Amino acid sequence: MFAKLASTLLVASAFIAGTIAKPVPVSRDILPRGHGSSISFNHWGGLSSFDNFDNFYGVDNFDSSVHFSQVVDTTQTLVCHTVEIEIIQQRLLVLQEMAKRIITEQICEVETQTVVFEQFHASLGLFRNDLHRTSGHQVGFDSAIAGHFSDVCLPDGSLSTDNFGFSGTDLGSHSVVVGGSNWNDATSPASVSAASGAANFAVSSLH
Repeated sequence: MFAKLASTLLVASAFIAGTIAKPVPVSRDILPRGHGSSISFNHWGGLSSFDNFDNFYGVDNFDSSVHFSQVVDTTQTLVCHTVEIEIIQQRLLVLQEMAKRIITEQICEVETQTVVFEQFHASLGLFRNDLHRTSGHQVGFDSAIAGHFSDVCLPDGSLSTDNFGFSGTDLGSHSVVVGGSNWNDATSPASVSAASGAANFAVSSLH
């Protein structure tokens, strides 16, 4: 649940970003985000809802962790500003429930619902390593992908079925880094680890 909440900061920041600018590559080594899987889910279990599943991230890139390259758009300048925590929690919960709606309303096979959710959860969980500054990538969000947030629903509130024209391998190619955080190279690794540990303990104590 904590990983889900962390995710949607990417989407929420897109509204502040405004018009999407042309990305400018930043000279830095791009590191793999993890280890992939060679399991193919194309037509898995004979279910047609799995057709072309692997086309999105790739057969060896189930959670987007392997084939990920970040191009930081330096033409956009965003600075974080503190909002009441309840406001943040409300918006993240909206996005969480929208993810549930998409999975359950636009997929009928429970097996496909399960795999898609696990893919979503695993990919989102990678943001944890970015927040800890251990992934080798700058902390940010893809403004081109987040910019489609308003296209998810039609004016009548129903879910759209439009193809937005991107794939999972496009993730990171229009990265925007939000400045203004209190990260300190000397003290933040320990304090962030402590915060993460406290959150994980809060979750584990409930189960």
